[in-house]
Amino acid sequence: MNFDIYKAFCGLSTTFGPSGREADIIEVLTELIADTIPHIGDWDHRTDAMNNLIYHRAGTGKKVLLAAHMDSIGIVVTHIDDNGFARFAQVGGLMLGDLIDCRVRFQNGTRGVISFEEKTPYEKLGFDNLFLDIGAADKKQAEQCIQVGDFAVFDGEPFTQGDIICGPYLDNRIGCLTLIGAMAQLEKTDCDLYVAFTAQEEVGLRGAQTAAFAIQPDYAIAVDVTDTGDMPERKYPMAVKLGAGPAIKLMDRSVICDNDVRNALYRAAEKSSIPVQREIMEFGGTDTGVIQRTAGGTKAGAVSIPTRYIHSPNEMASISDIKYAIILLAQAVADGFE
Repeated sequence: MNFDIYKAFCGLSTTFGPSGREADIIEVLTELIADTIPHIGDWDHRTDAMNNLIYHRAGTGKKVLLAAHMDSIGIVVTHIDDNGFARFAQVGGLMLGDLIDCRVRFQNGTRGVISFEEKTPYEKLGFDNLFLDIGAADKKQAEQCIQVGDFAVFDGEPFTQGDIICGPYLDNRIGCLTLIGAMAQLEKTDCDLYVAFTAQEEVGLRGAQTAAFAIQPDYAIAVDVTDTGDMPERKYPMAVKLGAGPAIKLMDRSVICDNDVRNALYRAAEKSSIPVQREIMEFGGTDTGVIQRTAGGTKAGAVSIPTRYIHSPNEMASISDIKYAIILLAQAVADGFE
């Protein structure tokens, strides 16, 4: 692997790409893959009708799919009032507390700050009490910069500190980097290998469903982030810690992972001397769920990157966990699943 994880993440993190608006992130990913993978000539790639970016390296063995979603959460403008303030709806799941005084950026470069109606008691605030301020004097001036239906994303710069990487959209640009790293490490294998950077995961796992239906793999592994249980006064227990290795998913709300895939990942971890954790995520799901249920069904599992503050502008993960996830994924595919 010949790319720096933090440097590559900075480029992906700041690229505009909310659900349904993935064109820019597709372009950046395509360029990064071309610059990173020494044997890229062995791969074909295409973008399908859902804007999934799919790479394929032909083989005579079992059909294997690796997937990570490239879209991000964001907001969409729903109304602009006479004073130039905008109301908005969620694109994907957002936490109200993460949005107050949060800065956002539109595709055209317009920036704004999310604030709240101060006459409403703080404990009674809901999303209906939030608004977006782009500094416009009135509606006419605001509409010169933004329109109803325009999407915006978190506007923040990543940083690294020791083994920590922090910034917006680790979910799931870091999963995309894990796939790229595995592609770069994988020598020729017998498996008929597909790598999908999926669209619209944050609004219902939509891209993965169509990609998996088109490919109909025998085995699949999705890569995404997962929550951690290692912070003070955690509201529910979880046996995942930051910096203790990638997590092999057992189950979440959308999936119970296939035993063959899980065991293949455990064998790969042991063979590569990689620390791994066991993950049960009580809330939420990933692309794994829809891939497993597609067509006649797929033996599906997942590798998760432990991440704090998911769906906030300042998600935090461990660089060593990401590096181990790359090795784990490449080893599992190289060894096969039987």
